[in-house]
Amino acid sequence: MSEINSLFEEDAGALTINDDHLSSIASMAKRAKMLEKEIEELDSVTKERKDQLRKLLEESIPNMLGELGMKSFKMADGSSIEVKPFYSASISEERRATAFEWLRHHGYDDIIKNTVSVRFGRGEDELCGGLLNQLREQGYPVEQTEKVEPQTLKAWVREMVERGVEFPTDTFGAYIGQKATIKSA
Repeated sequence: MSEINSLFEEDAGALTINDDHLSSIASMAKRAKMLEKEIEELDSVTKERKDQLRKLLEESIPNMLGELGMKSFKMADGSSIEVKPFYSASISEERRATAFEWLRHHGYDDIIKNTVSVRFGRGEDELCGGLLNQLREQGYPVEQTEKVEPQTLKAWVREMVERGVEFPTDTFGAYIGQKATIKSA
């Protein structure tokens, strides 16, 4: 035991910590805190600017062009503004059962993806090939997940709108609007 203690004492003697080291560490920590605060503020400003940009491109410009009976506009500098249909959708956890029921009832269940997941321990690879019912009978925890991929949902919403098929937009968190695209010259 005394050998171990002497090794620690030798290592401790080799380390010399002075005020400059501690001052440097404190300075770096202060700088890190300042950067964290700055990043937080920049994130807040970025979020604000993104919302302002969204309002301009999805509301103000399309509305103004619509009032003038225009879908596009070419500016003096050669850049152009064009308003096109815009689709967005998101099924929340609260609306998931209702949305999936609606899709199944109306024959659109092909966009629902089904995932069955089973967790196995070490050495249980061969059991993995069994059927879902066999696994349940054997007492393995089986997890089934259903979902509609976001891009698939967006494409489906676009298709339904373009075909004139009515569907509960609230259930699917669907947002249908116009969006201005500005292209530089």
